[in-house]
Amino acid sequence: MASRTATKDIITLRGSAAIVSEFFGYAANSILYNRGIYPEESFAKVKKYGLPMLLTQDEGVKSFISKLTAQLSEWLETGKLQRVVLVIMSKATGEVFERWNFSIETDSEVVDKGVSREKSDKEIMREIQAIMRQIASSITYLPCLDEPCVFDVLAYTDKDVAAPFTWIESDPKLISNPQMVKLHSFDTKIHKVDTLVSYKNDEWDE
Repeated sequence: MASRTATKDIITLRGSAAIVSEFFGYAANSILYNRGIYPEESFAKVKKYGLPMLLTQDEGVKSFISKLTAQLSEWLETGKLQRVVLVIMSKATGEVFERWNFSIETDSEVVDKGVSREKSDKEIMREIQAIMRQIASSITYLPCLDEPCVFDVLAYTDKDVAAPFTWIESDPKLISNPQMVKLHSFDTKIHKVDTLVSYKNDEWDE
C-alpha cells in the first residue's frame, strides 16, 4: 500500500516576506471594496487564494498599494516589521471609524541564521482564505459608513529602522472605547500574522 503524507514546501525568509506582503495588498483591496471606500465599478474581479477577489483599477490607489507592499516586503525580510494598520476615517473631519490591525511575529532564528522552514503552500492558502472570507463578511456587523471616507496605512517597525522619505511619523489614529473583533491568523512558519478589526461604537449602542 502506498502511504500518503501532506507535502511540505520549503519556506525561505524572502518567500515568506513575499507571501505576507502580497496578502496585505489583497487584504487592503478587499477592505476598500467591502467598506465602500471607492465605487464598486472601480474594482475588477480576479481569482486568488481559491476565491474571487476584487482589485482596484484606480491608478493612484494601485500605485499606493504596489509601493506599500514592496516596502513591507523589505521590512519583513529584515524582521523589522511589527504591525500594519489600515485606518478608515472621515474625509471631511479625519475622525477614525475603523482600524484593521495586522500584527506580525517573526521567527528570529530565520532572520539571524538564514535557515528555512517547512509548511504546505496549500495550508497557508487555506489560512489566508479564511481571513479573506471574514473580511468579506465583516459588512454584516460593522456600522455603515454613511459619509465619504479615506484610508491611510500605518506601519510599526523596530526603532532602528530608517523610514523612507515617502513615509512620515504619524499619530496612532486610535478610536476611543472601540468595539473589537478578532479575525483568523495565518502562519508561514516564519511570519505569523494576527488580524483584528476595531471600530467606532454607534452612539445608540453605548
